Amino acid sequence: MAQVWVKDDGRQPTASLKDRASAMAIAKALETGADVVTTASTGNAGAALAGMAASVGQRSVIFVPASAPEAKVAQLLAYGSTVVLVAGRYAQAFELCMTASSEYGWYNRNTGFNPYMTEGKKTVGLEILEQLGWEPPDAIFVSVGDGSIIGGVHKAIKDAMALRWIDRAPRLFGVQAAGSDYMVQAFENGEDVLTKPPISATTVADSISADLPRDRLKAMAAVIETGGVYLRVSDKEILDAILGLARGSGVFAEPAAAAAYAGLRAAASRRLVGRTDRVVVLATGSGLKDVASAMKAVAAAGTEPIRIGPSLGELHKALKGRS
Repeated sequence: MAQVWVKDDGRQPTASLKDRASAMAIAKALETGADVVTTASTGNAGAALAGMAASVGQRSVIFVPASAPEAKVAQLLAYGSTVVLVAGRYAQAFELCMTASSEYGWYNRNTGFNPYMTEGKKTVGLEILEQLGWEPPDAIFVSVGDGSIIGGVHKAIKDAMALRWIDRAPRLFGVQAAGSDYMVQAFENGEDVLTKPPISATTVADSISADLPRDRLKAMAAVIETGGVYLRVSDKEILDAILGLARGSGVFAEPAAAAAYAGLRAAASRRLVGRTDRVVVLATGSGLKDVASAMKAVAAAGTEPIRIGPSLGELHKALKGRS
């Protein structure tokens, strides 16, 4: 590539891009006078909502699949949220959250239900354009689960075009894990996402694991209308990308965030992007969200710590032969 930038949203207050949407959710909840805010989440959206709620003294109830990484659940509990671990998948947690919010009158942040979430997430797209001096890149790579983030980036591009802040739209590349590739299937087969049934998703990248992407209409429009492509990457490629991104740029990304970089690698191998292209990789969350997966990645790469006694002699011996 001519240039590759990494937009590191792991630096947000609760360490993921979802803070952008959750800040919007809290503002709207306060505006409506809601006693409780709620969402279903595989971890990051819930942590973001819990953290933002704690900052203003707002009560929150978070529905999470029981399989969510421990670090993400720890965030929720630390922020003081009422955490409901649901036996089942994200889809079951989502439906229970929808029912509960209706029953109890809670303010509902759920992706694909609350339209303000797109407005929150689009700020990352506007920020990318602003940071590049309103010279749009040729392509932006975004990992896709529910599809709200790529939909938000697309909204940012459309807004910037309408305001004449930019004169062309970058191509949006949606990246999904091979085990959670609903959008890729629909893109490749020309399927209607309104009628396409759910799949059974499973991937190491829990943040983008979705049986039925809730913002699939926006997510499909984002890629088609910008001339982009949907790409699938394996869990192995995602774990490899954690190390590639960390060692190549100093950005430590969780699996879902590293998937975007794995997608760039896949696109380059297929010549979907070229040597003159200026590319942005959107890294959506910190690797500290899922340390277990990071350890799998380093173990697969054969990276191990040196274990020695506290002597210089042992250090000399251990370092001998290492570059």
